[in-house]
Amino acid sequence: MSFEVTDILLEEIKVHIRNEADSILLELFEDVHHADVAEILDEVNWDDAVYLVRLLDSETTSEALMELDDDVRERLLESLTPKEIAEEIEEMDTDDAVDAIAELDEEIQEAVIEQIEDEEHKADIREMLQYDEDSAGGLMAKELIKVKETWTVAGCVREMRRQAEEVTRVHSIYVVTKENVLIGRLSLKDLLTSDTKTKISEIYIPKVDSVHVNDDGEDVAKLMQKYDLEAIPVIDDENKLLGRITIDDIVDFIRDEAKEDYQLAAGITQEVEADDSILELTRARLPWLFLGLIGGVGAATIMGGFEDILKDYALLFFYTPLIAAMAGNVGVQSSAIIVQGLANDDVKGSIGNRLLKEMFLAALNGLILGIVLFAFTAVWYGDFKAAMAISISLFVVIIMAGIIGTFIPLFLDKRGIDPAIATGPFITTSNDIFGILIYFWIAKLILF
Repeated sequence: MSFEVTDILLEEIKVHIRNEADSILLELFEDVHHADVAEILDEVNWDDAVYLVRLLDSETTSEALMELDDDVRERLLESLTPKEIAEEIEEMDTDDAVDAIAELDEEIQEAVIEQIEDEEHKADIREMLQYDEDSAGGLMAKELIKVKETWTVAGCVREMRRQAEEVTRVHSIYVVTKENVLIGRLSLKDLLTSDTKTKISEIYIPKVDSVHVNDDGEDVAKLMQKYDLEAIPVIDDENKLLGRITIDDIVDFIRDEAKEDYQLAAGITQEVEADDSILELTRARLPWLFLGLIGGVGAATIMGGFEDILKDYALLFFYTPLIAAMAGNVGVQSSAIIVQGLANDDVKGSIGNRLLKEMFLAALNGLILGIVLFAFTAVWYGDFKAAMAISISLFVVIIMAGIIGTFIPLFLDKRGIDPAIATGPFITTSNDIFGILIYFWIAKLILF
């Protein structure tokens, strides 16, 4: 039966905390999984969460802390002393340790690092803090199993046992030279079936995929997805082995990137959480809202320039929201498909071919929708000329919106800008303006 965090359990924990019944709490948490500990820390009030972190052993709480949202973990760590934080950090793998420390202020970072007793762990953390958090160096962990080509199988097994004490999960065994240059990998089957006196140089597999320490995280994710890798080694300019990136790190990275892209698509310029302050949420949302305001003023100005046609054909006014909405919807659909394709590395070929394909697709959709709209307007209002003007406008606007929705993310990607910024408010606003301009311009040509 799976463990369940219930209201009754939470209330029991709160009572024990108020009574400072530490022995009861320690017994209660003795066999609780770190993911459940994280859920409890997230559910109790702030003072109780800090109390539990200080009470429980660091081996448990360090893993639980990494299960929490970044902002929650940051606040919890800031409630601890540098010595207490260091005790948590020493129980973490280097990649998790760096993620946790990087969230703290620089002064606190240095104070925490100074309190770490393991000199090797301390040096690894200092090194990894120098890398960009979204690069291979920022994603890697130092903990891995590596053997030298000059070792015998017997010596290799002894050394692997020693190294494995520091490694949570063994995905691969890497083979290096005396200078720590990565030259291959070792099959566990070959290791177990070979004579104990056999040299590793005789049985290792020279082919091994790797990434450079400065490679972008998205490129690493694509490579691991393409070759279905559970882990990949990280090397420097001299091919020296620096660390490894495991599948769980990549999953976390992809999740964070998807979250960032979703917020960009929704018109939020920086990563925020629902429980962030009003000021932080306003700062993240306001820039795109200003863009929407400018777009609305622009659309109103365009409509003002066609005041004469609106006086004679008031029907055009009532169809303005429909034209604007269709332009925005088609643009967002087109851009969303392109952004997704770029993220998955599925978009191939030239921009021209992609635009041509989208133009024909938009033309087909526009033709069908235009015919439906013409039939409705002509029958309902009995004005065939106005129906023709509105339908043709819709047809052209849909083609234009599809082209813009396709071109902008492709253009941004070519310029090294996140194409997710093209979706949402940006595409909607630009298509609103161009859509309304085209709508009234075509209507004027046909009706006057």
